[in-house]
Amino acid sequence: MVLSIVVPCHDEEGNVEVLLQRIRESLDPLEPAWEVVFVDDGSRDGTLERLRDLARSDARVRFVALTRNFGHEAATTAGLGHARGEAVVLMDADLQDPPEVIPEMVRLWREGFHVVYARRERRDGESVVKRWSSGLFYRLMGRITSFDLPRDVGDFRLMSRAAVDAFLRMPERNRFVRGMVAWSGFRSAEVTVARAPRHAGETKYSMWKLTVLALDAMTAFSAAPLRAVSLAGLVVTGLSLLGAAIVVFQKLFLGIPIPGYAFLVTGVFFLGGVQILMLGVMGEYVGRIFVETQRRPVYLVAERGGFRDHAGDEDGPAAPSSHTVAEAGDPADGSEGR
Repeated sequence: MVLSIVVPCHDEEGNVEVLLQRIRESLDPLEPAWEVVFVDDGSRDGTLERLRDLARSDARVRFVALTRNFGHEAATTAGLGHARGEAVVLMDADLQDPPEVIPEMVRLWREGFHVVYARRERRDGESVVKRWSSGLFYRLMGRITSFDLPRDVGDFRLMSRAAVDAFLRMPERNRFVRGMVAWSGFRSAEVTVARAPRHAGETKYSMWKLTVLALDAMTAFSAAPLRAVSLAGLVVTGLSLLGAAIVVFQKLFLGIPIPGYAFLVTGVFFLGGVQILMLGVMGEYVGRIFVETQRRPVYLVAERGGFRDHAGDEDGPAAPSSHTVAEAGDPADGSEGR
């Protein structure tokens, strides 16, 4: 298998058929053997039925159905774990990522690049707030991390087999895919794309979910938030000492009566707010430690389809199987159908 296309799906029944048709039109002229691995991430509409039909009608279509909605990052990990191509393209199902640029990605991969990512030169259909917040996030990540996270880049990218195997060896449960790929440091190139509006359906990423993802990314790749609250503690302590010194000086040397209630109440609330903020930041890191020590699998598979032509693979419903990152990512054990 030369090329795999991994497509996480959640309530995308209106998009998967159109996406597959555009993938066919883009890849059939290339002539390499290719497959599409759809990952149904606990869809509540007819997405899974559509995927079953597509797998029955086209031998190049395969799907993995998870037991519930584990989230986009876990579904991406599941798809990469099941992909067998020497190169793997990761893209969304909403047709905002144009499949027509995949041949250019393949060309750059054949020139020796391990990661080819799609930089968005235009983002149609997105609000000004979302574009502004996205730019702010990438600027912050660029300042607090020790590696270069490409700006204006989503998950749409091509990865070589070496890059995929390296990704699957990373054991963390709270996953930020684009950060993990950038951290690996493989030689990379870029293509520019115009990000189109959604073809059908609604986005699954609300501003709240994007904020949570940003917090996960920052706490996963940097201790800068902890250093920031430590610095805030030093600043607050310094200001408190300065305020106390001013009050003592005015009382003892200038004879100015100081009404203390307003100052005292303001100071108590201010210090209380700072302490709660510090506890919250530390709690984020403690929570990550708690999740990692549980060692639960990243995802559970309920059903596979389209893998019948490979030894050791099984189609259809089965007892839910668990997959840790180590199992999915170790190329030596032949896991996940490779």
